[in-house]
Amino acid sequence: MDKILVLFLLSFPTSSLQDTHSLWVLASYIKGQTSFPQFSYTWMLDDVRLLYYNGDTDTFFGRGNTTNEDSLYDPDEITCISDGIQSRWAVTEYLYKPTGVRSIQRLVLCELDNGEPGHMFVWDAFQGFAIVEFHWYNGSLNFTSQVLTINHEINTSFFKNLYYPLCIKILKSFLEIRINQVNRKVKPTVRFVQKPGGSQMICLATGFYPRHINLTLFRDGQPVTDDVTGGDLLPNDDGTYQMRKILEIDEEEPRDKHKYTCTATHVSLDNKLDVGLEYDNRTPLKIVAILVPTVLGLVLISVIVAAIIQAKKQHAVTIAPVILWTRQLAAPVKHVNSVDSGHSNDSMIKE
Repeated sequence: MDKILVLFLLSFPTSSLQDTHSLWVLASYIKGQTSFPQFSYTWMLDDVRLLYYNGDTDTFFGRGNTTNEDSLYDPDEITCISDGIQSRWAVTEYLYKPTGVRSIQRLVLCELDNGEPGHMFVWDAFQGFAIVEFHWYNGSLNFTSQVLTINHEINTSFFKNLYYPLCIKILKSFLEIRINQVNRKVKPTVRFVQKPGGSQMICLATGFYPRHINLTLFRDGQPVTDDVTGGDLLPNDDGTYQMRKILEIDEEEPRDKHKYTCTATHVSLDNKLDVGLEYDNRTPLKIVAILVPTVLGLVLISVIVAAIIQAKKQHAVTIAPVILWTRQLAAPVKHVNSVDSGHSNDSMIKE
């Protein structure tokens, strides 16, 4: 679920200001037979994973923390998330009357802008489709809904007295402890390569944090926008990010016809990073995977054949004298039958 939330967050345009931070909570409530807990949620500070909660076992799992953070939240207060999503489920179930496996999800966001409480959003979705959005700011609650939303005054009271202050409180607590983690700067590693005989030039930037980065491809000093694909931001397992852009070119184009470069701009860099094009002359892995077993097989067959030939030669040299000696020894001996010789018993007679 953590990765799903990260991918979801990447689709939102966010401020790059270091003084703007947000707390995200993604909660899921599932009915029906599945391998997932009936109720669970994940917390994130900006795009840093904080914890995961399993409702079946009533257990919190810290993520990426080096200290005990249990004192930053009250489990009893957090049950309001479960209560709220289950009340929303009751309305949804009454209207849609779903059957089989069904789920409702809630995504919560609250912000601190230059240290001051900012906006708060709550999105509810049923079976993956948004059904209602709440927006709280400056003591006012607005919402858009595809289903019936009742008790506006009660909802306003919940946001004012519980949801909003609780979210801001938890956000400030985690931010105080993890400020160095969310404000860290990690430089990207950038490569710009073209496979031999290929029609694609690939610029890859990986291992950078925060996630805001600009990758630009240049041809003879001019930015290239046509025939460029990619540019999607993807998370790495270590909490950093990666991005790649691909330029399609004519396969017959000579290498020295144009000068290509890839430029990366990131907050961790004192200046822009220009990377020249590299030509990857390594044999493709698919070809290596085919050639290596084939060559090894031929070598093994050759060794076996040579060993068999050598063994036959040694066998022939060793056995030949024995065969000759056996023939010489057996030649002067005859078995004489008693009937032919007139004797009552067989006898061995030397010539």
